[in-house]
Amino acid sequence: MKPKLIILSDLWGKKKSDWIDYYIKELQDHFVLQYYDCCELGAIETSTYTEEHLHKQFINGGIDRAVQNLLTLEKGKIHIIAFSIGGVIGWKSAIKNLNVLSLYAVSSTRLRYEINKPKAKMKLYFGEDDPYIPKREWYDMMNLDVIIEKKKEHQLYIEPEFAIQLSNRIITSIHY
Repeated sequence: MKPKLIILSDLWGKKKSDWIDYYIKELQDHFVLQYYDCCELGAIETSTYTEEHLHKQFINGGIDRAVQNLLTLEKGKIHIIAFSIGGVIGWKSAIKNLNVLSLYAVSSTRLRYEINKPKAKMKLYFGEDDPYIPKREWYDMMNLDVIIEKKKEHQLYIEPEFAIQLSNRIITSIHY
């Protein structure tokens, strides 16, 4: 039986996530995949589809709603790959759900505010040139396995080469 891998979108949700197909293509033969639009999970109103409008809603209750909804939807053993705001949702869910076996979070810069960490196996990826990347002291304090991608920015996860590399790392680390 294939392990279950949950994919959590970035702040834009499925409206702006054609790039997710790079991951699905690589991962679908190895996992039972479930994609979640974080806007839907967090009951985010998207008629004003701007970064500021969406971000404000996530910060003002949307993250917590998304976590609660994800906990309701997923009861079994899962692995999570999450992007940007999705990584915070995955992280907070993994603290409350011990069935989260691993969390791969990419460009989840809001994690820098977290002081508790999940028991799950974790791997965090950030672009070196992301202005909101957590400080080295945070990684050390949290004792985290972090990979900093040289000369990459926040949306490094939408690049096909990165998607293929990360997908292969996940396949290898979960299956072997």
